[in-house]
Amino acid sequence: MEASSSLPQAERLARLRLIRTETVGPITYRQLMARYGTAVAALEAVPLLARRGGRAKPPTIPTRAAAERELAAAAAIGAEPLFLGDTGYPPLVSAIEDAPPVLYARGSRHLLDTPGIAIVGARNASAAGRRMAGDLARGLGAAGVVVVSGLARGIDAAAHDAALATGTIAVLAGGADIRYPRENAALQDHIAAQGLLVTEAPPGTEPQARHFPRRNRIISGLVLGVVVVEAAERSGSLITARLAGDQGREVFAVPGSPLDPRAKGANRLLRDGAHLVESARDILELLDSMRRPMEEPGPRALFAGAGPDARAEPTDDERARLRLLLSPAPTPIDDLVRLSALTVDRVLTILLEMELGGTIQRHPGGRVALV
Repeated sequence: MEASSSLPQAERLARLRLIRTETVGPITYRQLMARYGTAVAALEAVPLLARRGGRAKPPTIPTRAAAERELAAAAAIGAEPLFLGDTGYPPLVSAIEDAPPVLYARGSRHLLDTPGIAIVGARNASAAGRRMAGDLARGLGAAGVVVVSGLARGIDAAAHDAALATGTIAVLAGGADIRYPRENAALQDHIAAQGLLVTEAPPGTEPQARHFPRRNRIISGLVLGVVVVEAAERSGSLITARLAGDQGREVFAVPGSPLDPRAKGANRLLRDGAHLVESARDILELLDSMRRPMEEPGPRALFAGAGPDARAEPTDDERARLRLLLSPAPTPIDDLVRLSALTVDRVLTILLEMELGGTIQRHPGGRVALV
């Protein structure tokens, strides 16, 4: 059963087609919506914008029938589509710059309305680390806090398992119908029945390496804070912690032995200012301050970021001036605005054209680079 929606069906299908369009990512999607107001209008503009950005052939845009098939596949597995800016979309996630334009939620969707804390850590976790993750999850759950994690082996699985009875959300890298990893298949089924599965991937999507860092921004985006239990120095859990800090969430870490490589990442977070955690009480004592208003944008304001100059077309001279400043090295957009002497809207419009044209790519921290 699909969630109630304030969007007409034609707009829902257009939004799904827009985010599935070649060269359109979450930030580009948001800029197109800000510029054109509706996905129906944005889809009509994409071919021209891409041509201005240097693309010889128009980007591939999925058909309406393809979007209808995707929604039907989601309905068949009980996954509800939640569109950015529409009823039911998690407000905390909508506040992040690269919020997924659509999320699929399979299970108890009311958990999205409950304060959450993420518990993440090493896949090859120690017995002590798994016990700590379970203890934290049970303590948080008993206090009415939803436990969020990524359904990976080790710490993630221990946290989910301990919070099944009180409420847990698993954020997946693949489709909501794909059991991954295989050893957590039964746990994933239990979460679908008792908790909630969330993913931005369409049904049938097999997880690939590039999907996991993108999944991590949703884990941190859903919660008020992230707890790292065990993590090596190059762990994906540290990516989640960094994203949490970037998104204005609190970062917690469980200290570990300096002799254990799995403790190096968490210990480093503590040196960098993360909150030290020895029990769920340490997190709960900060929970009230984490519940302060975070100024999530309302549906009306979400795509209203374009200035009065946004619909004015840049000149060829302005496009050439900006392109001279770009290189394969990622460059902050703020620097491009300053050095080009163009307005922010002009720069964003030209970059939008170039991204749709496949000539630039976006990097973290508001940076862009030539492909």
